[in-house]
Amino acid sequence: MSQGVSIRTPASAAEWDAYYHFRWRYLRAPWQQPPGSERDELEQLACHFAAYDDSSGDLVAVGRLHWPAPGQAQIRYMAVIPERRGLGIGTRLMTALETTARAHQATEIILQARDGALAFYQRLGYRNLGPSHRLFGVIQHYQMSKQLSGPGPSRSEPGT
Repeated sequence: MSQGVSIRTPASAAEWDAYYHFRWRYLRAPWQQPPGSERDELEQLACHFAAYDDSSGDLVAVGRLHWPAPGQAQIRYMAVIPERRGLGIGTRLMTALETTARAHQATEIILQARDGALAFYQRLGYRNLGPSHRLFGVIQHYQMSKQLSGPGPSRSEPGT
C-alpha cells in the first residue's frame, strides 16, 4: 500500500534539487544522458509533484503536468523508484496530477508511456493510441490519452 507517503510540490531549494536529480537518475542517466537533460523549456509553466516517504523523507516518485493546448493537460517525467513500484504510489501521484488537470479545466490528459508502463496507465483508464517515438533512439514510447470528467479522481489501480 502507499500509506506513509505524502504527495506535494517540492518546497525548498534542496527539495527542488533532489526532484530534478531524481528525474535525471531514473529517466535520463540509464541512457547516458547528461545532467540537465531532465529539464525542458516548460518547467516554470508546469505543476510538479513529488511523493515523499513519511518516515524517512526520501523522494520515491515524481511527475509533472503542463498544458499544451486549451482543455488539454500532458503528464511528463513520471517515475517511481523500482523498489517502491506496485505499492500504489504511482496511482496516488496520477490522482494528484489528474485532480490538478481538472482544476485547470482540462478535459483530456495525454502522455507518452514507455513499454513497461503501458499496463499501469491502461489500468488507470488511459487509451493506447499507438507507437509515437523512440527516445534516444531506443526507448519506444506510446501516445496515450484519457478523457476527464467531473471533479474527482477516476479509476484507480486495483489493490490500492
